[in-house]
Amino acid sequence: MASRQVLLSAAAAIAAAFLLAPASAEVFTVGDAAGWTLKYPATWTEGKTFVVGDSLMFTYPSDKHNVMEVTGADFKACNVTGNVLGTWNSGSDALPLAKAGRRWFVCGVGNHCAQGMKFLVVTADSTAQSPSAPPSSSASFISGAVSQAIAAAGAIAAAAFMF
Repeated sequence: MASRQVLLSAAAAIAAAFLLAPASAEVFTVGDAAGWTLKYPATWTEGKTFVVGDSLMFTYPSDKHNVMEVTGADFKACNVTGNVLGTWNSGSDALPLAKAGRRWFVCGVGNHCAQGMKFLVVTADSTAQSPSAPPSSSASFISGAVSQAIAAAGAIAAAAFMF
C-alpha cells in the first residue's frame, strides 16, 4: 500500500511539474539584424507577440543613438524633452517587459525620432491566450510534452494498482 502511494505521489509530482512549468520568456532584438539604428525597420513590431516576461534588446552605437521611453503624447510629437520615463545609452540595453500595457520608445538623438527611430510595443499578460495567434512550434512541443507526461503518469498509476 505504501509503495502505491509513493508511486502515485511521484506520478502527480511529474505531471504537475510539466503542467505548471512557465513558458520561456523571449528576448527580442529590436530591429532584428538592422539593430536600433536609422535603418531600423518601421514595421519591426508587426507579427510579433510580446508578453509579460519577455524583454527587448537594443543594440546600437552608443556614440550615435540612445533609447528613451516616453509617454504616448510625446511619442506622437517626437518630443524628447517632455515626460521622459527612462533613458538608456550603453549601446546594449536589455529592457524587461514586466507588466501588460503600452510602452513607447524613441531615439532622443537629433531628429532620429522624426526619421523613424521610434516604436510602440504592446505587452499582453502572459496568462492571457491570444485567440488570433496560431500556436508556435514551441507551443506544440510543450503541448506534446504535457500529453506525454499525463500519459506517463497514467501508466505509473495503472502499474501501481497492479501491485
